[in-house]
Amino acid sequence: MTDQPSATGQKLSRQEISDRVTGLGWRYNLGLIRTSIKVGSIAQAADVAQAVTALAAQDGDSLSADLRPDRVILTLQSRAGAWVTEHEIELAGWISALAGDRGLATEAEVGSGAPRSVQVLEIGIDALDIPAIRPFWQAVLGYADEPGGPADPGAGLVDPFGQGPSVWFQQMDAPRPQRNRIHFDVVVPHDEAGRRIEAALAAGGTLVYDAEAPAFWVLADPEGNEACVCTWQARD
Repeated sequence: MTDQPSATGQKLSRQEISDRVTGLGWRYNLGLIRTSIKVGSIAQAADVAQAVTALAAQDGDSLSADLRPDRVILTLQSRAGAWVTEHEIELAGWISALAGDRGLATEAEVGSGAPRSVQVLEIGIDALDIPAIRPFWQAVLGYADEPGGPADPGAGLVDPFGQGPSVWFQQMDAPRPQRNRIHFDVVVPHDEAGRRIEAALAAGGTLVYDAEAPAFWVLADPEGNEACVCTWQARD
């Protein structure tokens, strides 16, 4: 390795991002790319994180890391635009090469037998008056405005420490009784969605709505509580 990644900030399309990072062991998930590096101890996790941080030292704030005794989960996103640019793609390549130099690998863990893909969890809240309820959820969760909010009344809320799931608000036209108004959005790599849906159906779930697939499928548990399996596809 000879140079640090360049600081280019050109915004890329969803398809281009996915195509560019999949071969590197990363996956695109709605505005960010993520990977996992398996390690044998928390000390090794810290060592890997230190090396990755040193590599990204001139990067600014695109990189975040979650250290566990068995893995390091890495996320890249341009914080200024909450998106993935050419710079994050280039940095992902350098990180994957660094892992390889250490006898490790960047893995999205997608496929049969994988414990779980590198997913993103969001909570969707249906509301008749979003500006009225949004401040409550921001206060009770201790969350911050996502990039672009709060000028946009439907703008989501994010954990400023990046630990909890983001929250977004869906506009309702009229009350819908006998239906839950808070649901999970489970954002998975595009090639993981089919397996996740099959597993949910096998576990007693039902498919409620798929007209927007592959952007999302609405599933329900045996009592009708809903969750969406989402991907980056069909959102342009």
